[in-house]
Amino acid sequence: MSWHLGRMAAFDLETTAADPETARIVTACVVQLGGGQPLSPATWVADPGVEIPDEAAKIHGYTTERARAEGRPAAEVVEEITAALGQVLAYGIPIVAMNARYDLTVLDRECRRHGLETLLDRYVDDVIWPVIDPFVIDKHVDRFRRGSRTLTALCQHYKVKLDGAHDSAADAIAAARVAWRLGATRPELATMDVEALHHAQIEWAREQAEGLAAYFRKTPGKEHQAATVRTEWPLIPHQRTGGDA
Repeated sequence: MSWHLGRMAAFDLETTAADPETARIVTACVVQLGGGQPLSPATWVADPGVEIPDEAAKIHGYTTERARAEGRPAAEVVEEITAALGQVLAYGIPIVAMNARYDLTVLDRECRRHGLETLLDRYVDDVIWPVIDPFVIDKHVDRFRRGSRTLTALCQHYKVKLDGAHDSAADAIAAARVAWRLGATRPELATMDVEALHHAQIEWAREQAEGLAAYFRKTPGKEHQAATVRTEWPLIPHQRTGGDA
């Protein structure tokens, strides 16, 4: 059976910032779906412990006041999200995440911030896998298509229903639907097993990042951004600093 017909665990975060090194989790969803079994969602709202910038609140709808009123302590939420993802990985169920490099890195840094074992620490050996990233796959199979590559744009392109953008549950389910469409419409993807697909994405993500860095280097006014591009996928390795324990 092709990977896109099996069980998946879609994962999405809404956060306080675009930088995964500093972003704090506000809402999260891990939803198991597919494989001929019922939908099994788990959702969280966290009080991130910091002020939520207005620009972030406008995207996902959670102000600082709302997160404090409705959210649970961040450490509890981070622990439960990590445990949920670890459980699905233990059963060999792939994680589906749109731009997985961001979400998995945010989760990793949140674990470290709260003194918790990371997904790498407790569930897997040196790597997090299998992961399916519609952002990386789409850019590889249709690299010359012009226009946006946001989740909303991919849903429009692949004729996938998006029930409410920037809601973690809606975004997670939509990412899984895009992954399914990619597998259903691209025979070269459907014939790959999930391990081969995972390792192919590592290379595709590296090539895409190198291309972006090259673009920045040759674009006036953007040269400095080249140094910020990371090639690792699906997780940016943690860099220890003098303040780390």
